[in-house]
Amino acid sequence: MEFQELLDLLRESAPVMLRGAGLTLLLAVSAMLGGLVLGLPAALMRVSPWALLRWPAAVYVSAFRGTPLLVQLFVVYYGLPSIGIEFTPVTAGVLTLSLNAGAYLSESLRGAILAIAQGQWRAAYSLGLGWGQTLGHVVLPQALRVAVPSMSNTLISLIKDTSLVSVITMTELMLVTKELISVTFRPLPLYVAAAIIYWILSLFFEGLQRRAERRLNRAHQQH
Repeated sequence: MEFQELLDLLRESAPVMLRGAGLTLLLAVSAMLGGLVLGLPAALMRVSPWALLRWPAAVYVSAFRGTPLLVQLFVVYYGLPSIGIEFTPVTAGVLTLSLNAGAYLSESLRGAILAIAQGQWRAAYSLGLGWGQTLGHVVLPQALRVAVPSMSNTLISLIKDTSLVSVITMTELMLVTKELISVTFRPLPLYVAAAIIYWILSLFFEGLQRRAERRLNRAHQQH
């Protein structure tokens, strides 16, 4: 392929691929927010002193961390309709990615909570605070700062994992790339272009992660 042909191919493909990248970004951010909504309660349940709360959360985390995301997508989109539960591709994609991310985020948050020194708990108890008050006012604010790097890594992983939702006909970046290849028969430059777009998105969120870490560390030092 001549250089000019390559430029023409990429220029013609760019609008379609960028629209797919926009959906990829929307999927990743939506799933991250959904994962936080699920992951934070799951983490709190797992560090709870009550076994009745710990066990359901442990089963959820184990199930979604122990099975492939692709299988989870198939179960939600293709399997659940057999028992009368149907989702659109967008809903199925966001739901599955959120459930998967929630399991990983809960472990990040649980590890961060457990990393806070036990002396902080004892000091709070000595001041008359209960378990919930100690967790909410003393431990959790510190744990969130500790958890930022691993939580950011989950978002970066989500950006790459969105490529799997092409199997349920979502027109995100990977599916539009495949469709372009089926028309142009030029797999190498288009797959490389898609990889570069994923890389740029990841670099953007890595930058946000570093910025968030600096701000949180600065706020912590001031206190």
